[in-house]
Parts: sequence; structure tokens; C-alpha cells
Amino acid sequence: MPVSHTASAPEAMTDRALRAFLHGLPGVDEVGARARAQDLSTRSVKTTAKAQAIDLAISMVDLTTLEGADTPGKVRSLCAKAALPDPADRSVPHVGAVCVYPDMVSVAVAALRGTGIGVASVATAFPSGRAPLEVKLADTARAVADGATEIDMVIDRGAFLSGDYLKVYEEIGAVKETCGDAHLKVILETGELVTYDNVRRASHLAMRAGADFIKTSTGKISPAATLPVVLVMLEAVRDHRAETGRYVGVKPAGGIRTTKDAIRNLVLVNETAGPAWLTPDLFRIGASSLLNDLLMQRTRLTTGTYPGPDYYTLD
Repeated sequence: MPVSHTASAPEAMTDRALRAFLHGLPGVDEVGARARAQDLSTRSVKTTAKAQAIDLAISMVDLTTLEGADTPGKVRSLCAKAALPDPADRSVPHVGAVCVYPDMVSVAVAALRGTGIGVASVATAFPSGRAPLEVKLADTARAVADGATEIDMVIDRGAFLSGDYLKVYEEIGAVKETCGDAHLKVILETGELVTYDNVRRASHLAMRAGADFIKTSTGKISPAATLPVVLVMLEAVRDHRAETGRYVGVKPAGGIRTTKDAIRNLVLVNETAGPAWLTPDLFRIGASSLLNDLLMQRTRLTTGTYPGPDYYTLD
């Protein structure tokens, strides 16, 4: 079945209607969510299935550099690794996208031209989201004009937590319109949302407003992409698909550093949203250090030995 993110323009909603919808969602059984995530995290994936899972996880990585000290040279180096993660083994798949700040988009676009790898850019006053809407839209427009194919925006958590759902909804809709053909990933910053009920509400709000992906975190706040939180978000996209017919992706980011972490997330995807989500079109992993561990584990399965710790470039 072909995957489509296509969304019509967000429906104009009154504050009262939006509040009624969000608070009419079923509450999350927090104990049950933690227990379910824990149970799925113990599933054993071995041999051939593990090799397939590692390659799938590599293809889902958004290789990321979001530091104040980022330079064009660092971004070009990251892009080279994204396209050819292991120069000694060209059978390794390339990653899903490279994620950079807006002022580095043109550098990444030039470096990745012809590879088929997307360029994602954080925008909208990342990571705080504390800026006037016109600034957020200008930030987004700059990244898109420079060639970004994906925009990772952050919601105004202060507005959400104070109950101003309509402001958050309308800002997502405005950013989505500014994105044009670029996909929009909406960062909920789940570590600041306090409850699983809020994670569910924010997920549905973002999808209703036009998000193509919902993303856990900026990677700057802890806790970030915990398994119970990802479970709640996967349930939300599954339910949204059943209700509207539209697929929305999920991107956990922050704290996913090992192959075990990545495979646990893939098991969660398969068992919660379903195998249709086991594609880079619908599931991404925001990471900077994860890729090296995936490559090390892949080499271990192929050769029987681990490469040295300095075998792969440090990102």
C-alpha cells in the first residue's frame, strides 16, 4: 500500500471545539503504557532478523549536528558519512536525512546533491520555540528556500501547558503552509509535557494541524525519547490513520545511542502502529552517536569481530 502524508489545509477550529476534541481523547493508562513498553523491550531479535533490523535502522537515521560550533566543514563531513556510512562496505544503506540549522542548509544541499538523502532543518526558534510567529515563519521560509526537504519545528510548550491550544494549532498550520512541498515534523518536547495524557493531546493536535511527522524531542531536554512516550505517540498515529486515512510518521530523538535502543524502537513500531510504519517514510530516529554503534554491530555480524573504537569517524 503506498504511503501518503498528504493533508488538506487544517480545518478552522474554534478554541472551544479544539478543547473539546483534545479533552475528549481517552486517557492514557500510565502503568499499562510502561508495562507494555517494558514487555516489548525484552523481545529477542537475532541473526538474520537482527541484520535486517540494523540496516533498516541505519536507513531511518536523521544524522544530526545541532551545535553552536557547527561549521561548513563539519556539515560536509557529516553529509559524506550520511551517503557512505562505511567506505569499506558499500552495501551499507545511506541514512534517511541530515539535520542541520537553517544557515547550514545550503551547505548540506550541495554536499548531498544526487544522493537521494533528504535535508532536514530545525526551525521556529529551535529549541525553545520562544519567538513571534513572523520570526518562526521567516526561519522556516529561509530553510525551505535554501533547499530543505523537511522542517523540524518546535511547538510553544508554554502555550500548550497553559491551555492555549488554539495558538499552538494555528502556528503549526501557518508553518505547514510556509513549508510548501517540504515535510513538516512537529517537535512536542515530551520531557516538558509532564503527563502521557498531554503527549497524546499534543500528538493529535499536531496531526490535526497538518504535521507529516510528530517528533518526541529537541534532544536538549531530558527525559527525551523514552519507550512509553514513543508508544503513546505510535498509538496516536495509528488511531489518526484509522480515523482519517492519513499516515503520519513518528520520530523519536534524544537518548537513542545503541543498536539495542534502535531495535527496541523498531519492535515497538511493529507491534503498536504496524509494519506499514517500518519505513523511513514513516519512522525516523534523530541521532548523532547511534550510527557508529549500528555500524559496529553490523560489522560484528558480518565478520565475527568488532572494529576498533577509532575505526569510524566521530560525529
